[in-house]
Amino acid sequence: MSEIAFFGAVEIGLVYALVALGVYLSFRVLDFPDLTVDGSFPLGAAVCATLLVAGVNPWIASLVAALAGSMAGLVTATLNVRFKILHLLASILTMIALFSVNLRVMGRPNVALLMQDTVLTPFYGLGLPDHVVRPLVVLVVVVVIVLLLSRFLNSEFGLAMRATGVNARMARAQGVQTDFHIYAGMALSNGLCALAGALFAQTNGFADVTTGIGTIVVGLAAVIVGETVLPARAMLWALVGCVVGSILYRLAVQLALSADAIGLQASDLNLVTAVLVAVALILPRMRLKAASKKREAVR
Repeated sequence: MSEIAFFGAVEIGLVYALVALGVYLSFRVLDFPDLTVDGSFPLGAAVCATLLVAGVNPWIASLVAALAGSMAGLVTATLNVRFKILHLLASILTMIALFSVNLRVMGRPNVALLMQDTVLTPFYGLGLPDHVVRPLVVLVVVVVIVLLLSRFLNSEFGLAMRATGVNARMARAQGVQTDFHIYAGMALSNGLCALAGALFAQTNGFADVTTGIGTIVVGLAAVIVGETVLPARAMLWALVGCVVGSILYRLAVQLALSADAIGLQASDLNLVTAVLVAVALILPRMRLKAASKKREAVR
């Protein structure tokens, strides 16, 4: 793997780390299977790209993109909480609707950003190669978000949200407004995914309506790999595990596609993704089974 390919894999891994954090919030914290991610990710890219072309400040455009993703999460939460639609079906409905919304936002299937200023522009020309600057800037954003998210989830409100995901009935018995916490959690989750989409558009120089396909699988893979490699009970380390898992996942994909002996091509990306996710799911079970057999042998 070349240096540029390595830093490119780290860069995309850090971008998708925000998706992993959003997926962790919905799947692990709220226990809410959410497929809205496949729509909110390109929504963030579409909103950000459209605003950048219109001359809006890149940081403001990224923030508006995150807010747009939060609105998408609120739609899914409303369908589930208010209208009692199954969470999985509610998220699928929102995801399907967002495809048309994204086309409306951009006015066409894709928008190029090659000549537009982005959040990365001020950091170019400081003595570091461009392929190093991009992951460093995204890393700073990810670190700040991880610290803020850890503080939030360890606050009283965050603990109530976590209680909602663990046992909603018990949480309601303790006076927790579980519906409100689902709204807040889903908005935050999809806001992070949309912010990832905005950063993706700015680091890659384009926004495309199809970029969200398979995003949920990538996010889940990052979470699972992170939990496998860095099992931790502390919330901060669980979030760090999501980031590490996302980077390792992208490096593994890059290695698989770069290995000439395997003979894989770029078109085999989905196949590599499926295999890596399957391995990440199987390994923890095999490890638990081996530990169980070892305990039985000791007895």
